[in-house]
Amino acid sequence: MAKDDARLEAYGTVDELNSVLGVCASALQGDEQHSDLGEWLTVIQSALFDIGGELATPEIEERIAQGQPVGPRVSDEDVTGLEGWIDRLDEELEPLQRFILPGGAPAAAHLHHARTVCRRAERRVISLGRDAEVAGPVVRYLNRLSDLLFAMARVVNARAGVEEPEWLGREAR
Repeated sequence: MAKDDARLEAYGTVDELNSVLGVCASALQGDEQHSDLGEWLTVIQSALFDIGGELATPEIEERIAQGQPVGPRVSDEDVTGLEGWIDRLDEELEPLQRFILPGGAPAAAHLHHARTVCRRAERRVISLGRDAEVAGPVVRYLNRLSDLLFAMARVVNARAGVEEPEWLGREAR
């Protein structure tokens, strides 16, 4: 397989996201006000490991149909779990009035970085899906995960009392 093969790009970017989430978890470690987020990140990292395995397995549906063993896979229930966490975090947040810039508290900045890597992973998986089979929950999981990471970054800033940096329109620059 070529180093720039769509399959390798997809699961490699998911692996990169998993590593970035490890940095996020480290930034939150020991901070009791964010212990829930740290626990969620561990669950998410495990799910991303499953996604990487699934993406690295060509013809997974065919293998399942033939009774061959495959590793764990994300499901629609996993996506629903992310949506529940998003709803919980949104209850803590004021509605956005303006565009915000990535940044704020260091852990929030790391979460914003993870969000952008997650969006890239989603794009890579969609590209792979043009030529190969990709299960629907994988794309939905990555899509909802990027929204969760955005909410997490905002909550980290809110809980830390750090003002979110706002986009300065042309007239304000």
